[in-house]
Amino acid sequence: MKEALAILGTGSDVGKSLIATALCRLLYRSGMKVAPFKAQNMSLNSFVTSDGGEMGRAQVLQAQACCLVPNVVMNPILLKPEADSQSQVIVQGKVWERCEAKEYFSKKTLLWDLVKSSYEKLTKSYEMIVIEGAGSAAEMNLRDRDIVNWPVVEMADAAVILVADIDRGGVFAQIIGTMDLLAPEERQRVIGVVINKFRGDLSLFDDGIKIIEERTGVPVLGVLPYLRNLELDQEDSVAIEQYRLTHFGAETVNVAVVLLPHMSNFTDFNELAAEPDVALRYVASSKELLGADVIILPGSKTTIADLEHLINAGFEDALALQVQGGSEIVGVCGGFQMLGEEISDPQHVETGGISKGLGLLDVKTELLAQKTTVQVRARALSNFCDQEALVEGYEIHMGATTRATTVSPCFQIVLDDAQSSSSHYEKKDDGAMRADGLVWGTYIHGVFDQPEFRRQWLNRIRVRKNLQPLAMETSQAVSARLRHALDRWADHVEQYCDVKKIKQLLGV
Repeated sequence: MKEALAILGTGSDVGKSLIATALCRLLYRSGMKVAPFKAQNMSLNSFVTSDGGEMGRAQVLQAQACCLVPNVVMNPILLKPEADSQSQVIVQGKVWERCEAKEYFSKKTLLWDLVKSSYEKLTKSYEMIVIEGAGSAAEMNLRDRDIVNWPVVEMADAAVILVADIDRGGVFAQIIGTMDLLAPEERQRVIGVVINKFRGDLSLFDDGIKIIEERTGVPVLGVLPYLRNLELDQEDSVAIEQYRLTHFGAETVNVAVVLLPHMSNFTDFNELAAEPDVALRYVASSKELLGADVIILPGSKTTIADLEHLINAGFEDALALQVQGGSEIVGVCGGFQMLGEEISDPQHVETGGISKGLGLLDVKTELLAQKTTVQVRARALSNFCDQEALVEGYEIHMGATTRATTVSPCFQIVLDDAQSSSSHYEKKDDGAMRADGLVWGTYIHGVFDQPEFRRQWLNRIRVRKNLQPLAMETSQAVSARLRHALDRWADHVEQYCDVKKIKQLLGV
């Protein structure tokens, strides 16, 4: 019996994360103790665990598929790009250092030891580990420094499923070319191929399956039809493209999310986008703001550089005009910092010096070397909601923001019993809101995820737009539907993949 299954791909964004997620769920539903693992992830879309560790959201989703609490051992290394060849390196949940690519590769031995120790911790508690690879399974120039694909497969003695994306075209070259580039011992580990995102009549690809099996000597375990409206948190920002051309209408709450060069945690807006009365559009230019009722500045890995980008792209004047016209401006994390009067960087966390903010909110931010990573629950204050509404999420930021007396906080952090009974307890507020309510910001990622707050906030905008408020049940139904999206995806994979054969090949 194999105790590990690796999902490798013919390239980036072919569907490795989601195939791994579905198999995690299906193996869990069959009664196995299963856990996910990805040695090294590169993403600006991260999550904070209950103990304050930072990890990639793909492994969070996979942990949820296994009905597990996310743990950083599932993703021991997370790279958060800050420039073309530089990343902040998160190791076992904590900031390790900032590295140029060449310097990072020189630390392979140390990093590999950390990968092995994390994997070994998982194997002590679980029967099956579902391993996700990165990029292509045939990156020949990276073989000598790779710590995420074949070295992990060999360490775990894993069977391999190769995933290809037919929607991109060239699926035969993807699969046959990848298999040809593998070493003989690597090819022997491949138990089959899964072809993702097929459009049209599946029977028309029967000849294609035969060609692939004859040329590679491995079975095609499934051809997955393209599943629309998947509604699962996805790590790659490619998912944003489906919202680039959303139409703004008179009967919808029109939300524009500004695309930043180093935007982080775009999943903050997935629940909003799923609401029936919301039209959400990602915008790259100030001209695309026309018709927006709400404009959101999202999180950023490099706040000062992205702020400079916004100003150079003409957003400073455009946002001021939008507020004057009655639009609401929201900042989340780095976006919150940008809305203020200034951002100072005395410790050179980013570029150093003092940068002028957008001046829409009377707050000032100082960037700090110590990174804040914490899960939070907070209560929306009365300037937001008529009824008490909780928000739940997490903070990931390197900075502290102070409010002037002209602005009020948006949320009050809800502490547990142990915290609130402490002699050192101090009431902690979050965010800031202008007196007219049209400009506000928060450090809480996931601020829109809870249906009660989300619906009260949307109804506030609907009233401003002379639309009737919608019932709370509308948003509660959205959240319930999204909770079932994972099983919907797993059912889809089970229908079109030979999961029984996969289990037989694994010996389980």
